Order: sequence, then C-alpha cells, then structure tokens
Amino acid sequence: MTYAKAGVNARQIHDTHKLLARRLESTFATRKGKVGWPIFPIGHYAGLVDLGQGRVLSLHTDSVGTKVLVAQMMRRYDTIGIDCVAMCANDLICTGAEPFSFLDYIAMARPDHDIVDKIAIGLAKGAKEARMAIVGGETAVVPELMAENAKFDLVGFATGFCKKKNLILGDRVREDDVLVGVSSSGIHSNGLSLARRVLLKRYDLKETPPGLERSLGDELLEPTRIYVKPVMEMVKDMEIHGLAHITGGGAFLKLGRVVGRAKLGADLDDLPEPPGIFRLIKRTGRIDDSEMYRTFNMGVGLVVVCPESEANPIIRTFRKHRQAAMLIGRIERKQGIRINGKPLN
Repeated sequence: MTYAKAGVNARQIHDTHKLLARRLESTFATRKGKVGWPIFPIGHYAGLVDLGQGRVLSLHTDSVGTKVLVAQMMRRYDTIGIDCVAMCANDLICTGAEPFSFLDYIAMARPDHDIVDKIAIGLAKGAKEARMAIVGGETAVVPELMAENAKFDLVGFATGFCKKKNLILGDRVREDDVLVGVSSSGIHSNGLSLARRVLLKRYDLKETPPGLERSLGDELLEPTRIYVKPVMEMVKDMEIHGLAHITGGGAFLKLGRVVGRAKLGADLDDLPEPPGIFRLIKRTGRIDDSEMYRTFNMGVGLVVVCPESEANPIIRTFRKHRQAAMLIGRIERKQGIRINGKPLN
C-alpha cells in the first residue's frame, strides 16, 4: 500500500503547488515599493512580506486533513482544534517568526452547536500553548459542499512576526552542521488517509491493536505537538541555521526546503526507533521504509539544523519543555535527503 493508492499522490500535489506558485507570484508586483511587498518566493513554510523598518510578517494557512473523519467516528471533537493551531504555528516558527494571531474557518454540513463548542475548546487550548490570540474567524454552513459522511472541515490561518535580520530560511546552513530531531506526539495530522485505509480494514477504533497501549482511536487523535515555546527561546540565544517541520506532502523530504537553500544535503543515519503506531501501519499495510518516511513523521516532528557546538544546549532546551530531542544526522555536501544512506526520493 502507498499514499498514492490511498488517494493522496504527493508528487502530483507538488506539481500542483508549483503551478499555483507560478500563477500567484504574478500578484507580487501589486505591492512593489509598498508595505506588504513579498520578500520570498511561494513554497517555503510561510509567506513572508515586508512591513518596513526591518520587520517581516510571516503568514501560513493549513487544515487538519482527514483527521476530522477520525474525530467524527470517535465523536470526539475537543482535540482537533489543537491540531489546527499546531499545523499553522509549527510552520511559522520554521521561518524564525513568533506566532501571534490566528483565525479559524469551520465549514459544516449543518449547524451543530455541540461540535462547534468542542472544536473551540481545542482551538483555545492550542492557541494558549502557541502563545497566540484567536482574533476571529468564520463558520459556514455548506451542505452541498460536504461529502455525505462529512460533518465539518476545519482550517486555520496564522500570522507571525520577525525582524528581517533574524529570519531562518536555510541559506545559512553549512556542511558539517548537525541535525537535532525533536520527538512528535504521534501521527500528528499527516498521512491519515493512508493510516485509515490500512488500519480500519483490520481494527476497530475502540480496539487496542498489538503494539499500542491504548485504543487505535485515541492513538490517532493524539493532538499534534506544538514546538513554539522551546523554539522561540532558542532563536533568541542560540545559533540556528534551519528549522524543518516534518509534516505531510513529503514528510522528511521537507528538509529539502531548508538544506536545499544552501545547495546541500542531509544524511539521517541515527533516527530513533519509530513509535508503535508507525510500526503498526507499516506492518499491517506492508509498506516499505521509503514510503513511510515520505508520508509520516516516524516519531520526529521537528528538525533543527545547527552548528555541532549548539546541539547540546538545544537538546537541553527541548528537554526543559518536556520534549525529547536527540542528534539524528548531519549536513553533507551531496544534495538530497538520505535515510541510513538510501536516497529518499
């Protein structure tokens, strides 16, 4: 089984993104010489616009994908909002920006006060963890747009702030920099189409499969970890050359967004043993390692690129915030991303 066979072809999505970027970047000229002039091409973790006086606004929008279907099946909606905030905030910090405001969009097949209330609980909890204010949003009832088995969809939009001189975009990555991996809380909000296709044919969401310590539904709904606090602490005092949020549409290939800016590559040869949920997906779906590392975070939700001298202070900072971190690899001159010596294409 592959992600493409489950209905999500990451390569086609990448090609679509490139097409969109070519079309949409033509709008950049509308702000030339004005506040809001884009200073970076579309395709990094966030859009970056110039506010003047050496200041930059970072913007990102994202959803939680088909994790909403798991929430519906479990009839549990109080965690999905955390995921929505996390998917936006974790991408913003990969530019060095501090997240500060958030908007949500909830589309519903029909009005449901209880679902909205539970979603709001998660949104508020996630925003507090990310130190963001939720300043508004939109709720729309669109029955014709929703699939028969879908009750709602959830999308977020976040903004962050950074001084231009402090942006972290990957251009400062150097050969022999090291990679610090930070643990995920589980599957996060990526690859659920493949995970559901593989696992729900064999297990019930209330069942505890071999290798897990709780029900499958609880495991899949574990909220995405938010990395804002430790990263914001580090960028003030430590030398960081790159940050990569390991999410869907490429997973570990997203390191290429960062190290590729310096025309370098990354060797990940000391990754931790993947948590039980990933071993279960791999075993049940008979999925090869490359497909797993292209689709899932495999237990590493964030990667920090830094000089070797900064690795231990960075690891200690994450551990202070009760997030496990460890050395997982090194930057090399040869371009591309490699897992245990094998190219990840």
